[in-house]
Amino acid sequence: MLVLRDVQKTDLPGLKRLAAVLNTVNLPNNEETLEAIIDKSVKSFAGRVKDPFEREYLFVLEDVRNNLIIGTSMIIAQHGTYDAPHIYYEVSEREHYSASLERHLRHKVLSIAYNYEGPTEIGGLVVDPPYRATPDKPGKQLSFVRFLFISMHRRLFRPRVLAELLPPLLPDGRSLLWEACGKKFTGLTYLEADRLSRQNKEFIKELFPSSDIYASLFPDRVQKVLGEVGPATRGVQRMLERVGFRYVERIDPFDGGPHFEADTADISLVRRYRTLKLTDEDFDLEGDDVLVAAERESGRNRFRSVRCHARLDNTTISLPARAKEILEVKAGAKLSIIPFE
Repeated sequence: MLVLRDVQKTDLPGLKRLAAVLNTVNLPNNEETLEAIIDKSVKSFAGRVKDPFEREYLFVLEDVRNNLIIGTSMIIAQHGTYDAPHIYYEVSEREHYSASLERHLRHKVLSIAYNYEGPTEIGGLVVDPPYRATPDKPGKQLSFVRFLFISMHRRLFRPRVLAELLPPLLPDGRSLLWEACGKKFTGLTYLEADRLSRQNKEFIKELFPSSDIYASLFPDRVQKVLGEVGPATRGVQRMLERVGFRYVERIDPFDGGPHFEADTADISLVRRYRTLKLTDEDFDLEGDDVLVAAERESGRNRFRSVRCHARLDNTTISLPARAKEILEVKAGAKLSIIPFE
């Protein structure tokens, strides 16, 4: 059985191992960056970041059989503040017509925009390659746990949720849009700019052009990836669409990846969230497939969640003995549940 939990400082070696395998934008192979992400998350789960909208929560998925971290996912309580605005391109269409030439053309136009009281963002989803497409569905668990946690703490999050999806990238990880646009205005590589933007967005406002950009000026292969979802991310797109997210005609200014958003209250998993009291029965039959979580207010590892089969009624839930052991709960505990379907 796999356990989802809040990251701990002792998880740094496990995250470094995972980052060395993947080295993605979501999990960079940089020890200093990883330490900062972990530190911010530990303080956020403990409530030691005073402003709840400045909190960032990192979840890890651990294979408890061998104490191996096999994936991560993240919630950023608010993406877009006065100090670090949410920056994106609005995608629109402009029509031009010449009567003398009898020519009518449509152009895709990118307009840079800023949001200073932005939405909650879900991101940081990575899974160790050997565990992908396995019956435990680790990617789905890492996706769903974020909606479970948001449901448990609605007041800590914004009324809209954003997911920025990766577009098709070049084999070496570079972005076609960045090579055609951002690199020319900043002199930075895609990875350098992404790493810098985690702490400093001033260079984007100062160096990116403030005027509209006609995508027609880009090579065809760049135009084709604007707002497109990369092959490795299409499963995430389908999952998001199933629970209520839609493409909102906005893209990432670095790589052109599409932005999907939903009203928090309209996300189907949030609507189906429940809290139930644990019985003393050990339930080991086929029942409801759920993601169930328990929390504690102090100490390390304040959040734990597992996927399992359970028996539910209006007020109580019965779990397998192994699930209760991993959650570290006893009869009478209050548990939080969303369906895993």
